[in-house]
Amino acid sequence: METKNKNEQHEALDRRNFIAKTIRAGAGMAAITALPGNGNAQKIREGKTPAGTNKPGFRKLGTLEVSSVGLGVQNMSRTYQTTIPTRTEMHNIIRTAYEHGVTFFDAAEAYGPHEVERILGEGIAPFRNKVVITSKFGWNIDLETGQRLPGLNSKPDHIKLAVEGMLKRLRTDRIDLLYQHRVDPEVPIEDVAGAIKDLMAQGKVLHWGLSEMGLNTLRRAHAALPVTAVQNEYSMLWRGPEKEVIPTCEKLGIGFVPWSPLGVQFLSGGIDANTRFAPGDIRGVESRFSPENLSHNLALVDLVKNWAKRKQATPSQIALAWLMAQKPWIVPIPGTTQMAHMLENSGAAAVRFTPAELTELNTAVRAIEIRGQRLPDPVLVFSAVEAPPKK
Repeated sequence: METKNKNEQHEALDRRNFIAKTIRAGAGMAAITALPGNGNAQKIREGKTPAGTNKPGFRKLGTLEVSSVGLGVQNMSRTYQTTIPTRTEMHNIIRTAYEHGVTFFDAAEAYGPHEVERILGEGIAPFRNKVVITSKFGWNIDLETGQRLPGLNSKPDHIKLAVEGMLKRLRTDRIDLLYQHRVDPEVPIEDVAGAIKDLMAQGKVLHWGLSEMGLNTLRRAHAALPVTAVQNEYSMLWRGPEKEVIPTCEKLGIGFVPWSPLGVQFLSGGIDANTRFAPGDIRGVESRFSPENLSHNLALVDLVKNWAKRKQATPSQIALAWLMAQKPWIVPIPGTTQMAHMLENSGAAAVRFTPAELTELNTAVRAIEIRGQRLPDPVLVFSAVEAPPKK
């Protein structure tokens, strides 16, 4: 299938294809990362606003300050369609994003694998100390070759070696926010936290987080070493985290970073009732996009388009602004390989809802029951996993 827009469909699909392969086998001042001994901590202190508030264009994930909208760079080496974006243009998008106030860039060793970290490191080199970069460990990836091996690997020694490779590829001496990509069912989360604590003591990691974890694992992780952020799929199309994950984050003071915030292109308006998906497009095996469910679920797209007209914005901007309106510590990371879409997504921070508008929109969104699952069962097994108890 060919569609009008490709950037939002890239969000999550490369990530999901990787999982499937594993089964088979607003503008503002740049956020400055606090680093020991370099004076940046004082700069942050001088720019702080009163407790519980955010500077315009910025948000807090725990104590970590980032731009209100980030940039997911996972498809900048190879899209899920196996096309290869132009490297210099990816650098240009990253640098233009920074010029437009984006200071939060999301990567992972699994993206590429390894190559996306290299592209991000190259792209942010001129302003590394003024942005926040993330990466993720946890998949069983050969440390030297990047070959994807079966299963997961969060053994402490492997984590430390994986981070050494990340630092080289990202051309940096520290990772601002390091996530466990998926919970390893064979490694107690306390052991994972211990490895991260050692890396923090060395200054190689500043904050840590978890992605798609079980709730008890999140609580245990936070008790062992305070967690800065959780990364889960969340959008108008998939609101699962609202039930327990987001309330748990709120209780513990943990930030929340939605991946696939545009619902795999769905909320941008690039899919209609006649859309059919080509082989290799994971949406073709997601039941929420099956012909019998798609026509029903498009009621959500109609709602977003109507609000876009009402607010003089684009559907994508409405979808991102809705996420940010749910909590002041939610920071979406839409991914793209197209300049125009990056600029559009970054502009979502300027869209505001009055309290009455937000109540109206929330009521309308919740009135639409999405039919079908967000992922096939063999992929869902990697989410909400609980780590084994510490012996």
